[in-house]
Amino acid sequence: MQGITPFLWFDGQAEEAARFYVSVFPDGRIERIVRCGEGGPGPAGSVLTVAFTVAGQRFTALNGGPQFPFTEAVSFVVTCDSQAEIDAYWAALSEGGAPGRCGWLKDRYGLSWQIVPAGLPEWLDGSDPARAGRVMAALMTMDKLDAARLAAA
Repeated sequence: MQGITPFLWFDGQAEEAARFYVSVFPDGRIERIVRCGEGGPGPAGSVLTVAFTVAGQRFTALNGGPQFPFTEAVSFVVTCDSQAEIDAYWAALSEGGAPGRCGWLKDRYGLSWQIVPAGLPEWLDGSDPARAGRVMAALMTMDKLDAARLAAA
């Protein structure tokens, strides 16, 4: 059993968001939907939480209301093995959302994601400071990341 589960607060869109996320990732699935009962925080029968799994990571989406919108203070990193994978996740997750700099984007629900090539941590690790500097300089010019350009830097 997973020891820590990210709990995502939505304003009435928990089920819609969970279904979107499981459609984006090939191994995504809805695990459980909990509905409000009589006297619950929402109308009886409305969705309270949705447990779902994407990329082997379990999440819970909560219909908590408008009080706490997402910010960039929390983001999820998607590590990609190819440019095709970067392109696909970027397109799917940014649709209806907003692209950001350096591989970051906000999806249609305001949740922040980083779509990065698998080699990025190694290219930036500092063991070769000149290379790390070139990679960082290239990275700072990009929205969606170009893995070949970063690898060549």
